[in-house]
Amino acid sequence: MIDAKLLRENPDVVRASLTKRGESTDLVDQVLAADGDRRSSIAAFESLRSEQKGLGKQVAQAKGDERTALLERTKALAAEVKANEAAAAEAETRFDELAGKLPNLVSDEAPVGGEKDFTVVEEIGKPRDFAAEGFDPKDHLELGELLGAIDMERGAKVSGARFYFLKGVGALLQLGMLQLAIAQAVENGFTPMITPSLVKPEIMGGTGYLNAHDDVYRLEEPELYLVGTSEVPLAGYHMDEILDVSAGPIRYAGWSSCYRREAGSYGKDTRGIIRVHQFDKVEMFSYCSLEDAAAEHQRLLGWEKEMLDKMELAYRVIDTATGDLGASAYRKFDCEAWVPTQGAYRELTSTSNCTDFQARRLNIRHRDADGRPRPVATLNGTLATTRWLVAILETHQQADGSVRVPAALRPYVGGREVLEPVGK
Repeated sequence: MIDAKLLRENPDVVRASLTKRGESTDLVDQVLAADGDRRSSIAAFESLRSEQKGLGKQVAQAKGDERTALLERTKALAAEVKANEAAAAEAETRFDELAGKLPNLVSDEAPVGGEKDFTVVEEIGKPRDFAAEGFDPKDHLELGELLGAIDMERGAKVSGARFYFLKGVGALLQLGMLQLAIAQAVENGFTPMITPSLVKPEIMGGTGYLNAHDDVYRLEEPELYLVGTSEVPLAGYHMDEILDVSAGPIRYAGWSSCYRREAGSYGKDTRGIIRVHQFDKVEMFSYCSLEDAAAEHQRLLGWEKEMLDKMELAYRVIDTATGDLGASAYRKFDCEAWVPTQGAYRELTSTSNCTDFQARRLNIRHRDADGRPRPVATLNGTLATTRWLVAILETHQQADGSVRVPAALRPYVGGREVLEPVGK
């Protein structure tokens, strides 16, 4: 949620940020009007409530006709106080609803534009030249089927389109990635967490995932939401708390299954496991002071790169453009790995600095040097997920359909250096 004081005093800053996101600025005026109504309603209620308290003291001391008149005024005032209290509550709710629709501000350093207007920060490694090696690469699904690692057909039979089974070496590879990610996170001071997959509406809304996303699965009774990332339960973990971040960021690494409807993506990436309804992921999540957020963002990016290096992939880091940022993100970096059969880089990780946007909505604070409570900053970053199998299988394939295992993953697949097609 945007700081209400900033919105009142510098509305043009918010308008400029919305413009960079490619969104209308009309909502700013609506929120400002609602804020004015809210403040005036609260002031009217508090004035009447003060008068009511004063009358109570006068009634106790008055006698005769004066007491009768004061009692009549007290009775009438009680109705006014109740009506004004209801009006103030309604105005507060209206303001919260409108303000909750405002996305976070965007960084002045983020490139302005849409999905294709990102800036390439760096490129690591070189894509393999399969033509020079004398064979055409197979895609990850064909390789997965040859290895007995991926079964889309039975996934669809059991659960429908965009579901799958990982089996045999496919399951071992994924478990290995996730375990390796957790081990790396623990080495760097993260507390490992296995998080709930269902959260309450206030948690999903508090992270900014309700207003801006239409790919969330919702259960009606009781009203709960399936999470698309463990960022959501990890953000809600400290709701309504005051944290101590004086010694540095508080960091969690959440292992969870994730669920996304992928609404609006029909016809896109329908083959294989690039865009699916369920996957597993290890997500880094940090709470820190606002002043330390930019540095923590770079640290999270560094840990993502470290994991991708262990997978021995060619990848690039991009600075995501303002129009492609999620509602909560102030700035976001993606790591995209080269996928040989697509001849393109595809996102494997992202890390977002959400500044104090989520913390304001979830009421998570720390005390500054003067002891005053202030919202913390929250940040997140992917450390391993199912989609990585796409780049791993395609990058490390060999002409006979076998796949070389990155050295870091070999202990998790029984020490094998190469995965052979089933039946060989």
